[in-house]
Amino acid sequence: MTRLGMLTPSSNTVLEPATVAMLAGLPDVSVHFSRFTVTEIALTQQSLGQFDLTGILRVADLLAHARVATIAWNGTSASWLGYDSDERLCAAIQSATGIPACTSILAFREIFRRTGLRRLGLVTPYIDEVQRRIIANWTADGITVTAERHSGLQENFAFSEVPESEVAEMIRAVAREGCDAVAVLCTNMRGAALAECLEQELGVPIYDSVATSLWTALRTAGVDPTRIKGWGALFRDPALSAL
Repeated sequence: MTRLGMLTPSSNTVLEPATVAMLAGLPDVSVHFSRFTVTEIALTQQSLGQFDLTGILRVADLLAHARVATIAWNGTSASWLGYDSDERLCAAIQSATGIPACTSILAFREIFRRTGLRRLGLVTPYIDEVQRRIIANWTADGITVTAERHSGLQENFAFSEVPESEVAEMIRAVAREGCDAVAVLCTNMRGAALAECLEQELGVPIYDSVATSLWTALRTAGVDPTRIKGWGALFRDPALSAL
């Protein structure tokens, strides 16, 4: 049995059931979750303080008790804090627990580089200033956000209440404006289950944050991600399948 550890925002209700559903066909892989406080997403000191390493390392240590093969941060904070925040987090987790770590946002960066992606459609539930910061960070890394939609929400729990049908329309809207792929950026947004059908409809890959977390966790644990079936091009693309 390969055990995957996931660090989870405390008010998230989407990523756990979605991850379990994606793993339904892999009886030799289990997933285990540990939560730390995340209740809102903004650029205030209070909100940014939720991602202090001290609290995160405390719950990462609890996952280590389950002897997981990897610890994945199943959240998107580095998209507005910068990739280096997740790099520091991964190094700190591995130093403290001896277990390799990975994150959803570092997975996005690897996916972009492996596929040569440059033109991206961006869908999030976030407020204006967070969306602007994400776009600025990804622009600095060579990604042009050609179209974007965001819901203007700040409370983390509320992200899960954006209906799947509304997320689908946001994806369609950015695809119509022209892009090479769509990123659904938030692990508490209902995008993962839409990828397979909307990719066929729109003709572009759809990379959901919960899916990228699982993709990178599997790869870090030495499990072939192409064993996941029916959840989009992320798990089919030969450019992304090599361990």
